[in-house]
Amino acid sequence: METRFVMKCGGSTLAALPASFFEDLRDLQARGVKAVIVHGGGPAISETLGKLGIESEFVGGLRKTSNEVLDVVEMVLAGRINKEIVRRIQQSGAKALGLSGVDGELIMAQPVANAAEIGFVGDVTDVNAAIIEGVMGMGYIPVIAPIGIDAAAQRYNINADTAAGAVASHLGVERMIVVTDVPGIMNGEKRVLPTVTLEEIEAMIASGEIYGGMIPKVRAAIACIQGDVKEVVIVNGDMPGVLSKAVLEGGIGTRIVRQ
Repeated sequence: METRFVMKCGGSTLAALPASFFEDLRDLQARGVKAVIVHGGGPAISETLGKLGIESEFVGGLRKTSNEVLDVVEMVLAGRINKEIVRRIQQSGAKALGLSGVDGELIMAQPVANAAEIGFVGDVTDVNAAIIEGVMGMGYIPVIAPIGIDAAAQRYNINADTAAGAVASHLGVERMIVVTDVPGIMNGEKRVLPTVTLEEIEAMIASGEIYGGMIPKVRAAIACIQGDVKEVVIVNGDMPGVLSKAVLEGGIGTRIVRQ
């Protein structure tokens, strides 16, 4: 049976990754491993909004998205960042194809519950897995920007972690890789924990053992555990051969499991 995996990465993290990371991705593709990438791009969106004199507002960690903000979100995510990732993958010798959730109604969405407060932010209602399967079948790595669309052609800004989890679940992928700038979840002695459950994470946040910038990273990984996704592996993209180790060998980073 073929090996396939969905990888979620922030746009700023991907931009900073060494060439060896993309060479590792190329080597996996050459071995017949099929990868799907779902990326974010929050810092780049905030930077572009700032340049345009549009204020960034957040409600419960999600960006307040007016139509004006949505234009910028789509421009940055589906334009600049998506193509930057595709270029870097192709530079390594692998083949990639950039998509947004709007293309072919790839990611169908509906407004989040507090849409009146937060604007055009969406929850995923469906993923057209056949498009992703088709792209992989042609030998390309799909690189997906998390913009959703509904039946009335309204666009939605979708949290990249939520989108990645939905894509993985609809593809029937049980394990997701979250590439970040930390080697995993660390305990009080700064040792990487090989495996943690969702319950243990909540307890560690409550006790202050997981704190600061690690909290959103961990919560983001938890958001990926939905549907068929049973575990998420947090790894540091700077580590040599990190993808091959995470996908084929295991024993690297932190595995977050349901129980």
